Amino acid sequence: MPGPHDLFARYTFGRPERAEAELRAVLPAHVVSEVDWSSLRLEPGSVVDPELRETESDLLFTARLRTGRSLLLYVLLEHQSTVDRWMALRMLRYVVRQVERWRQEHPERSLLPVIIPLVMYHGPEGAWTAPRRVEDLFELPGEIEEERNRWRAWVPRFEYLLDDLTAEREEALKARPGPPLVRLAWLVLRYGRTGELARKLPEWVGLFAQVQAAPEGSEHLMVVIRYLLWTGDKAVHDATGQVLHSVLDEQRAEELMRSYGEELIEQGRQQGLAQGLVRGREEGLARGLSRGRAEDILRILAIRRVHVEEGARQRILDCTDVDTLDSWFDRALQATTLSEVLDGGVHASRRKDS
Repeated sequence: MPGPHDLFARYTFGRPERAEAELRAVLPAHVVSEVDWSSLRLEPGSVVDPELRETESDLLFTARLRTGRSLLLYVLLEHQSTVDRWMALRMLRYVVRQVERWRQEHPERSLLPVIIPLVMYHGPEGAWTAPRRVEDLFELPGEIEEERNRWRAWVPRFEYLLDDLTAEREEALKARPGPPLVRLAWLVLRYGRTGELARKLPEWVGLFAQVQAAPEGSEHLMVVIRYLLWTGDKAVHDATGQVLHSVLDEQRAEELMRSYGEELIEQGRQQGLAQGLVRGREEGLARGLSRGRAEDILRILAIRRVHVEEGARQRILDCTDVDTLDSWFDRALQATTLSEVLDGGVHASRRKDS
């Protein structure tokens, strides 16, 4: 199943008007000036190996040059935990797969279109250090460069473009032209694997507000919030709740939280079902459901800015009684204190009074 990084990246950069911002930021100036950007289109399909699809998301766009010739723009969104030394070889393999597919779809053509490969990286290890040229992966005979150059004619000459977000400064990413969602996504991806994200989020409230104010802003904001809660730690959850209540009025924040809560219900069911099927046992399904529901409760409490001490957090995560978790989940949607969730709080007192 695709992971949260894959889903967030594909949502953000899967639309031509948002992919254009990424491509313009990285492609050489002469290419940017020669592309007819109004012709940019997303093509279906993926050539990433199935076992890597949780750590990579690839997108293929077609465009036409101002001269009328076709151009293929292949974007690989890389978010695995380590820098891959063999990325140049993998990118070459992916580009060849795209070419083979193109040949099957255009048997009448005698020449291939140009494919420009681009890797966007936002892993946690710092700057990208892997070779960007396939020829640099070969051990060429010879003691001096002149001798080695004689052998270069027999190795593939292929290079991919790289957008290493980890090497970009915050000010540079903010200054990139593009829709608010794209600029926010660059920042979130840049700092998402560092310990700085929780501190940075409140500083981006203005950009969050721009996302909300843009067309389809509520949906875009929901996607960003969901991604932050799904991938972040407790500090990120708290900061996300703070940002949400700063950008929206209390009523709208509550509506967005409830909408997210409804999604979590279904998400928890599906996650539990998948885990149960993998384990192939009834207890596996029950554990998957309970764990997913417990994590959902903690995410909702983070949105509502309800403080959860470590002991209470562990109590929620350790609970395996689905009825109890369902009760806590329902209370969390309206709660303002932790006691209202775990002990009934104000709601319990009202039932006694009645």
